[in-house]
Amino acid sequence: MPSVPYSLRVWFIIHFIVDVIFAIPLLFFPVFMLNLLGFALVEPITARLVGAALLGIGGSSLITQCAGKESFKSLLTLKIIWSLGAIIGLLLSIYEKVAPPSTWLFLGLFGLFLGVWVYYYRLRLQ
Repeated sequence: MPSVPYSLRVWFIIHFIVDVIFAIPLLFFPVFMLNLLGFALVEPITARLVGAALLGIGGSSLITQCAGKESFKSLLTLKIIWSLGAIIGLLLSIYEKVAPPSTWLFLGLFGLFLGVWVYYYRLRLQ
């Protein structure tokens, strides 16, 4: 069984960093963070749940660094589903014209990560 590519391990660390950058403010300062990002309607409980999800998924990226191929494949499956769900939600919000301009940043980030996760899942870990 081939080992996990070093580059995928690096992507998992990058993913952890990006998730934590957004997770901590959403957990502890949701109103400030959502106002900063241009959201007109601020609901702190939902923002904190998103922060918790980001922290959990990003944290698992860091914890998995010493794991084997099967653990990485399982997490990639989770990350692919999470990214697709987020992209669908963001696109629906853009279509309904209820999304602030910062939504495009999140759409780009989720799209980038989705591309990376699918690449490694399909081409590198088979």
